[in-house]
Amino acid sequence: MKQAAGILTGVLLVLQFACNDATTTTPQTATQEKIKVENQGVHIDYDASKYGDTTLLFIHGWGINRTYWTNQASHFVPGLNYRVVMLDLPGFGQSGKNRKSWTIENYAADISALIKALDLKNVILIGHSMSGAIIVETALTNPGRVIGIVGVDNFKNVGYVLTPERKKEADKFYEAFRTHYTELVMRYMDKELFAPSTDSLIHQEVINDILHSDSTIAVDILAHADSFPLAAKLASLKKRLYLINSSYTPTDTAALRKGGIDYALYDMGPTGHYPMVEKPALFNSLLQEIIYCIK
Repeated sequence: MKQAAGILTGVLLVLQFACNDATTTTPQTATQEKIKVENQGVHIDYDASKYGDTTLLFIHGWGINRTYWTNQASHFVPGLNYRVVMLDLPGFGQSGKNRKSWTIENYAADISALIKALDLKNVILIGHSMSGAIIVETALTNPGRVIGIVGVDNFKNVGYVLTPERKKEADKFYEAFRTHYTELVMRYMDKELFAPSTDSLIHQEVINDILHSDSTIAVDILAHADSFPLAAKLASLKKRLYLINSSYTPTDTAALRKGGIDYALYDMGPTGHYPMVEKPALFNSLLQEIIYCIK
């Protein structure tokens, strides 16, 4: 998961040697020529394949990077039916960190800049964890290009209301988090993000990536996500929400129904918070079903 650059090129190169009589497409023509993408002066790093009438745009979650979608790139690129794009959100991975504001709206603008620069069409947004809110905002601002949204282990508590009392508690937590980032990651995240079935290597890599994130950016985006009006935004989207969620922690489906949100829940079983790397074969199969439904 560490080396994102060249993932799609490598996949297509292997496929050409295996199926050299099936297509004349070469790795050079099958991968997107690297166009420089920026939003307000912030570099956005990405990998993209070139062909496909439907774009699968994978957006990673908090504290990690685009390499967590490697199993999905290798699964969906081969037939060239899909244009696969994976990006590092600014502040993480190989993207820039040179701005002060880290809000859901900022991140949606980053993704919109990528969509426009690569002229992506028929986009299915696939967002993990905190990126659930980001894909909703992106879909709302790109109605002519986005045809579907898929949440990955998120939207589990859309009925949560940030009352004044809860906001005070959250503010105190984030103040402490900024000062004691490593300690609180190990105390809380280590217990919340993983199931007993989570492979120890995945566990170790996730924690390592989170600990090596810029703590100011990491805490800021969580704090801003708390105040994002997710349920109202989702209801206004008027698109079905597809969810691929672990059952290790429950999804509040009653809150989704109460909010008038049209959704379809696909159960990954009791994985941890990273089903795309913990059970990639099952995840890819469920995502393929969803893509057929959207198209």
